[in-house]
Amino acid sequence: STNCHTLFKFIYLPKKSNRCQSLICVCKINDKMLAQLASEAGLPDGVLNIIHGGKESVDFICDDTDIRAVSFVGSNAVGAYIHARGTATGKRVQANLGAKNHATILPDADREETVKAIAGAAFGAAGQRCMALSAIILVGSAQEWLPDIVEEAKKLRVGSGFHEGVDVGPLISPEAKDRAEQIIEEATNEGAILELDGRGTVVPGFENGNFLSPTIISNVSPFNTAYKEEIFAPVLVCLEADTLEDAISLTNANPFGNGCSIFTSSGASARKFQHEIDVGQVGINVPIPVPLPFFSFTGSRGSIRGDVNFYGKQGVNFYTQIKTITSNWQCRGGHLGGATMPILGSSNSK
Repeated sequence: STNCHTLFKFIYLPKKSNRCQSLICVCKINDKMLAQLASEAGLPDGVLNIIHGGKESVDFICDDTDIRAVSFVGSNAVGAYIHARGTATGKRVQANLGAKNHATILPDADREETVKAIAGAAFGAAGQRCMALSAIILVGSAQEWLPDIVEEAKKLRVGSGFHEGVDVGPLISPEAKDRAEQIIEEATNEGAILELDGRGTVVPGFENGNFLSPTIISNVSPFNTAYKEEIFAPVLVCLEADTLEDAISLTNANPFGNGCSIFTSSGASARKFQHEIDVGQVGINVPIPVPLPFFSFTGSRGSIRGDVNFYGKQGVNFYTQIKTITSNWQCRGGHLGGATMPILGSSNSK
């Protein structure tokens, strides 16, 4: 999405009431199911509150003085707007924004398994996940692997997610499909090569579905529209580099810092990559390095607004207000302080 009138994934906001802390969720996806599951799990009425709306609802939430914090996942423009407006009223705000997750593929990696991993990470969930692998950098002779990736992508079955054996489901809306196809068209007009074209896919029984089959674009420069935009669809852009150093520089030059991966059999290369890459979540022979919930979701740079990450200890700290209590219990006649600041170990502190 590109403005505050479009789709919001989730906005979580703790609100202080007279009885307890409650949670508001602005949601347009599976909201009824979310509330039903929360109720079945025993969550008391009034703790989780779901409201429907667009910009007006967001403005209300950002401006309401009873709401103490805002947690958002969504697009760049919306997240930046919420962070600016929410923090302006003194709220704590964390906003996960866009992503362009890169995989660097070295020629010493396991070719067959790497190709399978790339196809699954790029096209699974129809590319509609913030950690989807949307860009690969083929280093050196690994550039010869591109035909293998194309063939692996062709094996994936497109169709309804309710049917067995389907690998790639539909996009979320006609608008999402139209936007992805427009970016594909612009990319080729700018000189990119369409190695695999997934447009025009029709699934029997779902002729009006928002289907886009796996699409692979090569000969992509950092200035190409398909590289600059988060497409959020089953579209993989392919870049080339001569060395690992070049691949690291290319990844670090991208404004997003959500996630990245390297595929290699070299421990030295992996160590160099993990130290020099400027991305929050790094996978080594792991295509989608999403951490388990007890670790933090550490997106960085252009992929986050706010200084406290999601999940893990940082996630707990985001929803925690720290209070420090200092007390001094003395027998009658004890010293309760004077004109000078007490120092630990001094007679005034005893």
